[in-house]
Amino acid sequence: MLRSIFRQKGVLAADIPPPANTAVERPWPIRLAVIILSVALVLFQLYTAGINPLGLFYQRSIHLGFILMIAFLVFPVTGSNRKQGPIGALIDTVFFALAVISGFYIAFFLNDIIDRAGFWSSTDVTVGVIAVITLLEASRRVVGKGITIIGIVFIIYAMAGSNGPLPWLGDLMPGILNHRGYPIDRLAAQLYLGQEGIFGLPLGVAATYVFIFVLFGAVLEVTGAGHFFIELAYAATGRRRGGPAKAAVVASTAMGSISGSTIANVVTTGPFTIPLMKRLGYKPAQAGGIEAAASTGGQITPPLMGAGAFLIAEYTGVPYLHIVLVSIFPAFLYFLTVYLFVHIIAIKQNMKGMSASELPSVREVMKNGWHFMVPLAVLMYLLVLGISPMRVGFWAVVSVLIVAVLKGSYDWLRFAPRADGTARPPIVEALKLGGLKLVEACEVGARNALTVTIACAIGGIIVGIIGLTGLGLKFTSMMLAFSGGHVLLALLLVLVASLILGFGLPVTAAYIVLIILVGPALNQEFGIPLLIVHLVVFWYSQDSNVTPPVALAGFAAAAIARSGPMETSVQAWKFAKGLYIIPMFMVFNPEIILGGPLLVVLWNGALALVGTVAFVAVLEGFFQTRMHIILRILLCLGGIGCLSPYPVAEIVGFLGSIAILGHNAWMARRDDRAGLLTA
Repeated sequence: MLRSIFRQKGVLAADIPPPANTAVERPWPIRLAVIILSVALVLFQLYTAGINPLGLFYQRSIHLGFILMIAFLVFPVTGSNRKQGPIGALIDTVFFALAVISGFYIAFFLNDIIDRAGFWSSTDVTVGVIAVITLLEASRRVVGKGITIIGIVFIIYAMAGSNGPLPWLGDLMPGILNHRGYPIDRLAAQLYLGQEGIFGLPLGVAATYVFIFVLFGAVLEVTGAGHFFIELAYAATGRRRGGPAKAAVVASTAMGSISGSTIANVVTTGPFTIPLMKRLGYKPAQAGGIEAAASTGGQITPPLMGAGAFLIAEYTGVPYLHIVLVSIFPAFLYFLTVYLFVHIIAIKQNMKGMSASELPSVREVMKNGWHFMVPLAVLMYLLVLGISPMRVGFWAVVSVLIVAVLKGSYDWLRFAPRADGTARPPIVEALKLGGLKLVEACEVGARNALTVTIACAIGGIIVGIIGLTGLGLKFTSMMLAFSGGHVLLALLLVLVASLILGFGLPVTAAYIVLIILVGPALNQEFGIPLLIVHLVVFWYSQDSNVTPPVALAGFAAAAIARSGPMETSVQAWKFAKGLYIIPMFMVFNPEIILGGPLLVVLWNGALALVGTVAFVAVLEGFFQTRMHIILRILLCLGGIGCLSPYPVAEIVGFLGSIAILGHNAWMARRDDRAGLLTA
């Protein structure tokens, strides 16, 4: 259906650039090895998730071993731009062997390692050093140089001092950052042989909860759920002003609920939405920026939220289902901000929607794809029953497979003979196609898990060193000193820190590092509730996706939109302002997260809604019609009042914002212009 829409709009499939893929197409023997390892990894994960859970070190080490092996097969040392010669092949072979050793040494010799705990053998230390080097190299290839360099800096910081082999960073750090340093055997034990390094909580979350849900999203993607959600978004919003842009927002919400990945959202929905936005009148950078900002919401949208929901649940001890439920309203507010930006631009540029003849009907879309809603319903039902998220993920994957088999069987049985008399495809052919789809889903799931698993493992190194050197406590003292005890300044410091970390770290790793460094201070010293601290830090960690000069989602969208990467990133940064505004509401109006008396919760929800609309109107200078500069200033003050923790300021800000927005709405109606609230 959507391909026909592209043809009607004059955009051919060949005109849509393929999504950028950093992985390199390898020779068929290596590709076959990747497929075999991917299937083995998926079978291992399904077995441990739904049949026989394994112990901590078995689960995490075997998972990491598979991931590292796949990483070195998919990403050659020479990169994607140069042909691999014999030297490159030799290097890849060596690192593949080291990946096997790193991942499976603990699993094979776990009992012996436990027996000599504290008295490590030279082999233990050697394998620990090998594991760290191997992981850093995998990180360089898969995730990027930034996180690898940060990991190396932390390791050097831990080694520095009189007990370290080199008098580097630690001895040179001033004041409270100075420490005595640790020898290699102590560092290897901390990072590889204990539960506070590579195999710590971040990797534990990736190896259990995250992978099974990534696989769930991959199976849905392979079976066609992505096209279903995109068509549903077009059917619901395509006829409104700026319809394709609004469809991008809605589709990203739907895709984000199952993929939990910003880049995955961009490359899934972007090739459909961005060309149509451009045809409708949006500038290429605007179209790319809208898609990047909307896709960024994927990692804050329940139920998956990337790895965030699982990590927050593990760190806070709050049930996963509760994390999901309290995240619904903030995610709605975020997508509301993007939607409002899109609509305001459509009104400014006098855009129209698409005609009904160009769009599918909601009934038609649901008729063809209703079965994709069944696994999501199963997932939510099992979560409500209180079943473990890992077991829920297992049954969610199984439900997708069952529904796909039933739907495929139904389609096969009702397959009408073609005009030339050709009958339905043979059952063997149908089974072969289904088997290939399953294998494809295994490979997609494994590849999608590479970045998050390796990032979590590097995050474990950083967390382990922070714990070993006491850097967390030192950072708390520094934060108190710089902020002067003011909450707002402390939050601004966290925002700046998240942005800087985001230049080199993916979202998950940035969140892990930040929460270890600033979490205790925000919770214990500034009195912010623990759950809100984690949500705020997690939201702030998303800004690296859309903030120049390193905006991964913006760059991916720019490639599809054929626009300048920096210009597109600036637009994405503007549209994603909810990432900065909404966490402030969480801090100063915690009832929208923590709950309370019904009237209090409703009041704070109303404040958040009005404040969100006010800030969007202030940033655009437009609400149904252009807004005078004085009204913008007053509305900005009203939005700040809605954000304030003081009741009088809240009431004044709320009423003032309503009055100004109402005034502009009246002015628009007086001028016979289209109303924002009717869209």
